[in-house]
Amino acid sequence: MSQVKGIQGQALPLVGNDIDTDRIIPARFLRCVTFDGLGEHVFADDRQQQGGNHPFDLPQYQQATILVVNRNFGCGSSREHAPQAIIKWGIKAIIGESFAEIFLGNCLANGVPCVTASHDQVQALQGAIAEDPNLMVDLDLTSSSVAYGDQSFAVVLSDGAQQMLLDGQWDTCGQLVQNRNQIVATSQKLPYLHWTTGAA
Repeated sequence: MSQVKGIQGQALPLVGNDIDTDRIIPARFLRCVTFDGLGEHVFADDRQQQGGNHPFDLPQYQQATILVVNRNFGCGSSREHAPQAIIKWGIKAIIGESFAEIFLGNCLANGVPCVTASHDQVQALQGAIAEDPNLMVDLDLTSSSVAYGDQSFAVVLSDGAQQMLLDGQWDTCGQLVQNRNQIVATSQKLPYLHWTTGAA
């Protein structure tokens, strides 16, 4: 299983409240069979409207692995494509003021921590990143903290979500592979898997 104990890297500041899933990935891109390629369409309409000036287009943020957002991020429809588009672009963790519950759950199911902090802390971090796009941000899930430059602050993540990430329990496919022998043993005890059709 894949444990997630922390994410370190450059960050991308995305300023604005109530950014919904339709803005994150417009509905016309939901017809895909797999999530491959969704990253290039993340915030497609916003990026087109801003003519290359959207943070996801700016060259200084192209190596970012941490997204820093404001209040009620990921609200709107429950489409799983929204976190998938962000992930496929390259984001591995999100720091924000608050998240829509379903969006947060979809991120957790993909091993992407969404941690919260106060408005002032998030705003200060966004400002520091804008001033120095090469700034390294360290999200430590074991201590529930974020550090950058000479600053640090505590972040909030539910105990259950934190434990799932630290233990790797978020990775359901990994759990199946890890417990293959127990699954096979259990299947051998299920009588309906061994029924035979009698002669007509």
